Amino acid sequence: MITKENAGVTDFLKTLEQIVSNVEQLTQTCRPTLNGELFLTDQEVSQRLKVSRRTLQDYRNQGKIPYFYIGGKILYRESDLEKVLENAYYKMRE
Repeated sequence: MITKENAGVTDFLKTLEQIVSNVEQLTQTCRPTLNGELFLTDQEVSQRLKVSRRTLQDYRNQGKIPYFYIGGKILYRESDLEKVLENAYYKMRE
């Protein structure tokens, strides 16, 4: 007879709980792309770059970071941010 106390059932239930937890985490953090591009909010960009949202506003005003302004919302294309960072890279002198 198979019961909840059976070792195989217990292991299966633990594995199932882990899978459910992983799926929940993925649905919270994973967003679909648009034409293969990922768009980020100013909050996400400020967290990734470790700068304040006010600093991002300064970067926008100074034309340092490209962005989209749609319906009162500002979005940044991830590939544009990668290009900005790549262009700002200074190689260490040897």
